[in-house]
Amino acid sequence: MTADQAKRWEDAGLTAEEYRMIEDTLGRGPNDLELALFSVMWSEHCGYKYSRALLKKLPTTGSQVLQGPGENAGIIDIHDGQAVVMKIESHNHPSAVEPYAGAATGVGGILRDIFTMGARPVAALNSLRFGPLTDSRQKELLTGSVAGMADYGSTFGLPMIAGEVYFDECYSENCLVNAMAVGFLDKGDPIARGIAAGVGNVVMAAGTPTGRDGIEGAAFASEELTQEAAERKDSIPKGYPEMGKRLMEACLEAIRAGVLVGIQDMGAAGLTSSSCEMAARGKHGIELDLSLVPVQEPDMTPYEIMLSETQERMLFVVKAGEEAAVQAIFDKWDVPLAAIGRVTDDGFLRLKKGDEVLAEVPAQALASAPVYHPASRRPDYLAETESFDVRSVAEPDDNSQVLLKLLASPNIASKEWIYEQFDHQAGGGILTAPGLTGAGVIGINGSDKAVAFTVDCNSRLCYLDPRSGAAAAVAEAARNLVCTGAKPLAVTDGLNFGNPEKPEIYWQFSEAIEGIAEACRRLDTPVIGGNVSFYNESKGKAIYPTPVIGMAGLIDNKADICTQSFKRVGDVVVLLGENKGELGGSEYLKVVHGLVAGRPPELDLELEKRVQDLCLEAIRAGLLSSAHDCSEGGLAVTLAESCILGGLGADIALDHHGLTPAQLLYGESHSRIVVSLAPEHLDSLEELAKKFNVPLTVIGKVQEGNLQVRLKVQVGECDDQLVIVLSVEELEAAWRGAIPCQMES
Repeated sequence: MTADQAKRWEDAGLTAEEYRMIEDTLGRGPNDLELALFSVMWSEHCGYKYSRALLKKLPTTGSQVLQGPGENAGIIDIHDGQAVVMKIESHNHPSAVEPYAGAATGVGGILRDIFTMGARPVAALNSLRFGPLTDSRQKELLTGSVAGMADYGSTFGLPMIAGEVYFDECYSENCLVNAMAVGFLDKGDPIARGIAAGVGNVVMAAGTPTGRDGIEGAAFASEELTQEAAERKDSIPKGYPEMGKRLMEACLEAIRAGVLVGIQDMGAAGLTSSSCEMAARGKHGIELDLSLVPVQEPDMTPYEIMLSETQERMLFVVKAGEEAAVQAIFDKWDVPLAAIGRVTDDGFLRLKKGDEVLAEVPAQALASAPVYHPASRRPDYLAETESFDVRSVAEPDDNSQVLLKLLASPNIASKEWIYEQFDHQAGGGILTAPGLTGAGVIGINGSDKAVAFTVDCNSRLCYLDPRSGAAAAVAEAARNLVCTGAKPLAVTDGLNFGNPEKPEIYWQFSEAIEGIAEACRRLDTPVIGGNVSFYNESKGKAIYPTPVIGMAGLIDNKADICTQSFKRVGDVVVLLGENKGELGGSEYLKVVHGLVAGRPPELDLELEKRVQDLCLEAIRAGLLSSAHDCSEGGLAVTLAESCILGGLGADIALDHHGLTPAQLLYGESHSRIVVSLAPEHLDSLEELAKKFNVPLTVIGKVQEGNLQVRLKVQVGECDDQLVIVLSVEELEAAWRGAIPCQMES
């Protein structure tokens, strides 16, 4: 290989072997434009070359799956001819550089994935990670990201129904902004596909004229976030939500009119990815005349046109003879439209300028990046974290103050400061206000059914054990749905990791995939799509492994919706599951002792399934007043939140069973749900617990809520062992005031 050739493949972000593969594929050396096409399509962001082999381990089929991975979004059957479309994607690097634009275009992109399938988006969710809010830059990132997502969603009239936000030092240089969107398909609605077929059919581009914003965005997302990369603000496209809204209406009308063969969003790698992927899926070719592509500036080069990531653009293939009908639809919605090419039968993506051929490459080769199996090695830090003895940590002197401190931790505290900036009432379909449940619930028009959605991941547990931590994220997502009265159906995953070319990171990713696969199989929640985001690291330090789990569940009857708050004085408080006192990786260790150590809680998926089945059957039988899964902060925080949300207290007595107060109160053992119910229903619940072979413990009663109401936790039989005494007002002040206080300081 000559020095000039080496310079070419290095500049393109390719390896010497990849360059040789391109030469073998073409039977010649690529020209500069062809090399650029391979550069973006064989990047990790577009080609998934470091993740594709492992993703095949995930379960992706089931009776409820109508569309699995491989299309713009996945589709789940919810019976009666109705279906749910959902997808999660990351926009991490762009949000770290330009938080408002990065987060806004993240929402825009995921919405296009939904309506490209033929479904009208009905709701959005988010999963966010930042560094500590004591840092002014992290406040700017949070403020900008939330504003960007809120403004884009409000233009669409879209409610933000649920989300999660975590803060940790590992995200200080690499924030995570993951957006999830969901839509509904009704009886008779056609499902659209991203394919090109029908030789001679016209290829059209719609939406915003192509500009120079976002060029090389896919490459930007496929490298570590260095200072130099962070200064490339030209890699961050801007959003045009008003155009996006009109584009959605035009596309949905065209899909339902039956005039399209295929449709694809111009997302990462823009016109390059959309054209070659449609051609590859349809086993056809596409020929484009770049002189016909609408552009914002007259002197744009073919390279710029093909690699631009200007937002709010769509590519589609029109059925023969329907060109005028499509034009009329897009004129009606005032959306620019242009015929820019045609479908061919030779399998090539051919780029022309008039009669001049600029590039000619096999579409299938372009859309099929090489697959790698990097070296994998267990990280050295695990030897130290696993050997740490949590029993060596001193017991707190004042558990009341510890609980207040935990409630004031931004990872546990109320996220009202964030979700109040979103319009959660838009569309009128939301059935639960944010904060009342661990999931958002949307009703199905003309039906008693509803669908619940959630996003979950405890990345600290994934850092300490990627396999069990990732499985626990699936389990907690399902548990949150069950606590609303929903049967979990399927998963869309947002997998955020560091540089996969480093053996320790690839090991983390591999282990996480195994954990997700195992949990999804056991809980019958196949993965129907998602996103992989690598290279989330800078200055040699990676983020914690953060496999975010988005999940949907079906509520057969809206009357069964259950929330977390205590409802009635005198209700019995019951723990489903078992206290094991596991403090490894807990919020207590981090907040109170400054430690990220220990073995994380063990996850018994068989017990998890039984606990969930018990809770769901109890809700459907009308036995429960409330249900709240037990997670970060342990039992004490779970009880406190149920008190705060209901404005009622609780008188709790716990048998220690050999556990210390800290283990009992703040341990984060999995497969636990705190429920409340009328005393007359207790016998029925105990019978169900026997049926499902689930440990059940009566731990107290709901009591009056006023200025003197206390949350009392006793260990053992003696009143002099009272360890927490707090009014609901004190609990609420700590919980609600934490994030606003930090943001305003």
